[in-house]
Amino acid sequence: MYLFLCNLSCIDLCFTTIIVPNLLYILVSGDNTMSLTQCCIQIYFFFTADCAEVMVLVLMAYDRYVAICHPLHYHHILNKDKCMLVILLIWISACVNSSFFISSTFKLVFCSSRTVHQFFCDAKALINISCGGTFMFYIVIYVECLLYGLVPVVCNLMSYLKIIRVILLITPKEGRHKAFSTCLSHLIIMVIYYGSGGSVYLMPKSDRYSVLEQILTVFFTTVVPMMNPLIYSLRNTEVKSSLRKLVTQFLQDYAH
Repeated sequence: MYLFLCNLSCIDLCFTTIIVPNLLYILVSGDNTMSLTQCCIQIYFFFTADCAEVMVLVLMAYDRYVAICHPLHYHHILNKDKCMLVILLIWISACVNSSFFISSTFKLVFCSSRTVHQFFCDAKALINISCGGTFMFYIVIYVECLLYGLVPVVCNLMSYLKIIRVILLITPKEGRHKAFSTCLSHLIIMVIYYGSGGSVYLMPKSDRYSVLEQILTVFFTTVVPMMNPLIYSLRNTEVKSSLRKLVTQFLQDYAH
C-alpha cells in the first residue's frame, strides 16, 4: 500500500511541476506565448502523469480488494517483486501512450485563432481552436476515454462492490468499521479525481462553459494532487495526533 502511495505522491508532484511553474512565470512576466513544440512537450508529460495516476488508482483498488477479500493470500498475490514490476509497466505504458497521443496532435491545423483559452496546453483547448485535422485526434481521444476512463472506472467499481459485499458479512462492528476506513480515503480520491476530470472532458464545446471548465481544470490538476497526501495522511493516528497538538499549541500561543 505504501509503495502505491509513494508512486501516487510522485505523480502528484509531476502534475504540479508540469503546470504550476510555467503558469507562475506567465503571471509574473506577462509573456503568455508558447511554441507548438513547448505545448506538445507539456501535453506529453501531463498525459503521462494522468495515465499513470489512473492506473495507480486502479492498482490501489485491487490492493484493497486483495487485502480485504483474500487477506491470507495477500503477500503471495502482491509481493514486492510483482508490485515493482507492475509499477514499472505502468510508467512505461503511460510514456508510450502519451507518445501516440502527441503524434496525433501534430496533425491539427490552426487557422484564425492560435489563442489557447486555458492556463496550460490542454488537448481539449487545442481542439476548440483547431479548424482541421481533427478526425484522427478525435479517434485517439475516444480510445483514450475508453482505455483510461471507462475501463478503470468499471474496474474500480467491481473491486469496491466485492469489497462492500465482504465487509457486510463481517460480524464484529469494529472489524467492519476498520475495513470501511481502510477504503474510505481511496474512494474519496477516486470520486474527486474522476468527477472533476470527467466533467472537464465531457463538457460540451461552448463559450458559456469556458470559465467553469477552467475552474474544474484548476481543481483537477492542482487541488486534487494537493489533497491526496492530506486525505491519506489523516488516516494515520500519529499524524492526526501531531496535527491536534500543533493546532492546540497554536491556539494557546494565540491566546497569550
